[in-house]
Amino acid sequence: MTPKILVIDDEERMCWALDRALSHEGYQVVTATRGLKGIDLAKETEPSMVILDLKMPDIDGIEVLKELKISNPSIPVIMITAHGTIDTAIEAMKIGATDYITKPFKLEELKVHVKQALHLLNLENQVDFLRQELGKNYGKIVGQSEAMKEIALLIQQVAKTGATVLITGESGTGKEVAAVEIHQASNRADKPFVAVNCAALPEQLLESELFGHEKGAFTGATSKKKGRFEIADKGTLFLDESGEMPLSMQAKLLRVLQERCFERVGGTETIHVDVRVIATTNVDLIKAISNGAFREDLYYRLNVMHIVMPPLRSRKEDIPLLVNHFLEKFDPSRSKKISAEAMKILTRYNWPGNIRELQNVIERALIVCQGTEIQPVHFPKELLNSLEETSKPMINLTEGGFSLEELEKHLILKALEKHNNNQTKVAKYLGISRPTLLYRLKKYGI
Repeated sequence: MTPKILVIDDEERMCWALDRALSHEGYQVVTATRGLKGIDLAKETEPSMVILDLKMPDIDGIEVLKELKISNPSIPVIMITAHGTIDTAIEAMKIGATDYITKPFKLEELKVHVKQALHLLNLENQVDFLRQELGKNYGKIVGQSEAMKEIALLIQQVAKTGATVLITGESGTGKEVAAVEIHQASNRADKPFVAVNCAALPEQLLESELFGHEKGAFTGATSKKKGRFEIADKGTLFLDESGEMPLSMQAKLLRVLQERCFERVGGTETIHVDVRVIATTNVDLIKAISNGAFREDLYYRLNVMHIVMPPLRSRKEDIPLLVNHFLEKFDPSRSKKISAEAMKILTRYNWPGNIRELQNVIERALIVCQGTEIQPVHFPKELLNSLEETSKPMINLTEGGFSLEELEKHLILKALEKHNNNQTKVAKYLGISRPTLLYRLKKYGI
């Protein structure tokens, strides 16, 4: 976004000259000829930096500086001082001013000071961003299966394009990890990665979260707030669970994707941004479109590049690698290892919760295991019981004593369990028509 500079100087000619010179350089300029007015403008306009005269008629420049730093400690402030007030300018530097310039000065000299101050601010923002990213510990894509090799290659190809990306897949398959890897492999890697969970917020709060709001826009809006799109400018905006977004919000998101601009809630200023959008969902968007729950035009805007994260059950050869990855993550000293029998159980299980469930199981096992080797007994009972049920034969026909009707009823019950009571899938699985299945269900009182 274009940097906004606030000039606070009691000389109107100075304000006019600085406005003209800095506007010519492409900056937005706001001016105030009184210190108190400047303080109010700083809160209203949220400038990128301030140029402040030390001598003001209503309030001393040092006091203005103190107020500015209370509201925004990181804002760069360049002090304008006369020869006789250099000591005061040095005092201002101690309080938090970025730099000072002595009257009379050339406009070209001031422009250099401004560029240096903004460059320093940008570097500080990047350092803060990198610190935050290191603290998030998103993880990384782990796997050597053919499916994951294809995903890794696709991520590298997609990252360089800058195109909008839609990542789909079941819950827990690593969609957010993939989104972060795309960002880190892109030319936006040194810019913000900003995440929003679209399913976690009600509609009004989601709109404010994405686009920001002006003071007084709604009850509780006591001050101006930047939205995630503004914060993510030049970087990546990650829309998690985008399939859960209300239709009215879908229309507003579509406009931003098309025009790259928006207004804050309750505002009239059009804000332009350069943001790459990566969206994820575990919702079947094609079905949602047919049901009227998702806009078809938004789907095609999001689905410029599409990545489908495979479920863990379809790449079980990656489970040992993932297990070792989580062991190292939660137990860096590797004081505990996993037994062959325990690993065998992990590779047999179908993992309905995918990678997230596996991570939780390993973390829990490390906590409950008092020895040096993780055994099956350290896994949740639900996991072990599930394996016992799937390993039991449906019926041991060699024992005899079962009628054909009992066998048929048992087969239907098992098929219903396998397909979560989806009658269409059960009928297809058993090789019978749905009316025939309904007849059998009624016959056996199921």
